[in-house]
This record gives sequence, C-alpha cells and structure tokens, in this order.
Amino acid sequence: MSNFHWIIDGLFVLTVALIWFMLAYQSLLFFLGHVYYRHDRRAAKNLPEVPDAELPCISVLVPCHNEGRVIAHTIEALQKLDYPRQKAEFLLINDGSTDDTAEVIRGYAADPRVRLLEVPPQLSARGKSGALNFALTQSRHPFIAIYDADNLPEPGALRPLAVQLVRNPKLAAAVGMYRAWNRRRAWITRFINIEGIGFQWMVQAGRWMLMRLTMLPGTNYVIRKSVVEKMGGWDEQALTEDSELTVRLYLAGYQVQLVPSSVSWEQEPESLKVWFRQRRRWVRGFNYVLQKHAAGLFRAKPRRIAFEILLSHSLYYFFFLAVVISDALLVLCLTGLVNINVPGPYSLVWILAYVTFVLQLVITLSCEKGEDSAVNILLIFIMYFTYCQLWIPVVAAAFYDDFIVHRAIKWAKTERYQVGTA
Repeated sequence: MSNFHWIIDGLFVLTVALIWFMLAYQSLLFFLGHVYYRHDRRAAKNLPEVPDAELPCISVLVPCHNEGRVIAHTIEALQKLDYPRQKAEFLLINDGSTDDTAEVIRGYAADPRVRLLEVPPQLSARGKSGALNFALTQSRHPFIAIYDADNLPEPGALRPLAVQLVRNPKLAAAVGMYRAWNRRRAWITRFINIEGIGFQWMVQAGRWMLMRLTMLPGTNYVIRKSVVEKMGGWDEQALTEDSELTVRLYLAGYQVQLVPSSVSWEQEPESLKVWFRQRRRWVRGFNYVLQKHAAGLFRAKPRRIAFEILLSHSLYYFFFLAVVISDALLVLCLTGLVNINVPGPYSLVWILAYVTFVLQLVITLSCEKGEDSAVNILLIFIMYFTYCQLWIPVVAAAFYDDFIVHRAIKWAKTERYQVGTA
C-alpha cells in the first residue's frame, strides 16, 4: 500500500475516533444532564422557601451600548421580578451610546430602583467588561446580578439564584437558563434555540453532575461582589468575559452552579451575517482564554476540572478537525478519487453516530415544554448537515484572525431587533 493510502486510512481512523470520542463524552453528559433535570424538578417541590428577610440585597447590572430598541422592555421585565423592592437596585450602564438609550432609561426615573450610570467618555465604549467594571465600583449591594440589555427575565428568574447562594455559602455564583424569545422568527433562530437547549441541559447540567463545573453565561447569573473584586473584576481584553472569569474562579477554587428554575429570554441573531459575526467573536474569545490560561490549567487541581476547561475551550477545534476531514473524505470517496481500505462496518458506525446525535437532541428538547415539536424534530434531522457545518468557516475565520494575521481584539456588540410578540 502506498504512503498516500496509509495517510488516507489514518485520517479516516482519526476522524472516526474524534467523532466517537465526542459522542461518547456527550452521551455521558446527556445522561447526567437528565439526572440533574429530574433532581432539580424534585428539589423544586421539596425544598422549603427562603423568606424575604433572608434574601440578600442585589445590584442588577445591565450594560447598554446603543440599546434604544430594547432597553425599555428589559427595564419593565426587571421591574416585574419577584424580589423584595427594597433589596434590589437596577444599574443601567450607558456605555457611550449614540442613540436614545439614556433618554429611555431616564423615563423610568420614578422607580427609585432604576439608576442610570453614565460611563465617563474616557472609559466608554471599550466593551462589556469595561462597563461592568465601572458599575462594580458604583454598586451598593454585596451580590451582583448580570443581564444583557436585550434580556427579558421571567418574574421568577432572580429569586432562585439568590436562594442558591444563600443555601450554599461555598458557591461563588449561581447561573440560570437562557432561552430565545425570537426562536420562531427565522430558520437560524430555530437552530440556535435547539443548540442552546442542548448545550444547557446536556453540557452545563451534565458537567455540574460530573465534576461540579458550570460555565458563567453572559447573562442571568448572580455572583458575590467580594469574589469579583478579589478576582480583579472582569478582564477588559476578553471578548468572552464570562468564560474568562469562569476559568479564574475555578483556578482559585470557587464553584459555579446551574439553577434551571431561573429563566431569562434573550434575542438571538436573525440573519446569518449577524450570527457569523457573533460566533466568530465567541471563538476568538475562547482562543484568548486558552492562550491566557493554558499553562496554568496544566498545573491546576483538581485535574479533572482543568481537563474539562481545556476540552470545552478547544472543542471548536476538535469538532472543526473532525468535520472537515469527514466532509473531505466523503467527497473524495463519492468521486472515486480515494478508497478507504480500513476493514470494518464503517457505514453502520456513521449511521449510529448520526442517530445518536439526533436522539440526544430530541430527548433533550423534551426538557422544555413545547420544544419537542414536529418542526424542531425535523430541524434536528437536518441540523448536522446544515447548521453544524456553518461552524467550519466561523472557526477558520477566528483561527485566521488570532493565529495567522494576529488581528487586534475589538469588541463588537450583536445587532438588536425590535421587540415583538415572543
């Protein structure tokens, strides 16, 4: 056999191994995620309520940069939170907006909980982390909640996060769920909705059950102010400030827990262009975290936490490598340019991998009422061949930016849309 055929066969075996490693690990998280789902439902019925007198005071931070389209709806959702009025303040951080964001916020001045914070011009428009760091110095309370300016938290979103931190003083933060309120507006938002549900109920819930690891999202979480200050605030160079702070928290020995009973609804990109720009920023953010913390993670303890953080932040490249090789080999085989000479029932292996992918997502959708619809199930069947493949150019573009041309890091907010009927 020629060296060329050895290379093709080796790539084929590598692809099968990578895909099945990811599927096997995902299957473990899928199982543990459902265990957590059942545990959470039982706990919600059996745990005693925490009285208002024992709830902590919370400063809710909402970074705003040109949020005139959405911020009124977010403020009104915050005002409806089921939380003692005297124990919450809403800090709306106007971060160099050039639209009517500040004027809209001032329209709610009659509510003493609503405070407009104007970031000084010399500090403004540097990104979400800069706005949060400025607001941290202005906040009055020992607990900090974070919501993006497009978020519509449910009335019961804040209380369970605070309760979890009261019940478990060892936790640094408690994280809620996020859902896409515009999930039915476009095919891309439907795919994002499925992706988000799968990530939260499989990856987030599964990792908490497996090793007490949960990643901070960008929104709908509560964290102890003293911990943020001890960590030195949010990293203003990080495009994914939530992921970067999570790594620092775990390296310092803290934990973050998922609390599924807390739900906030957010906007998702409604066009491929906006989605691509957002995901590219995410991948570049993960690249930054890997570069900043990789050496420290190799020395971190417990080892399983360090391994999982490294794995989760490099997963884009594992997936990218496996899919690119798989797609290339499929095309080459179909055109007759190459033949795979590795013995084995590989057609059955590929079918089983695809079926596993579909079944995991279908079952996971059943965790959310109404999401296991016929339309969503049909979308899952075509998701691997469509939406998942879109990640290839995203990862390639981010890799090019960071490791080929070393493009400067610059924050770019995701486009907002008019709030309509959810």
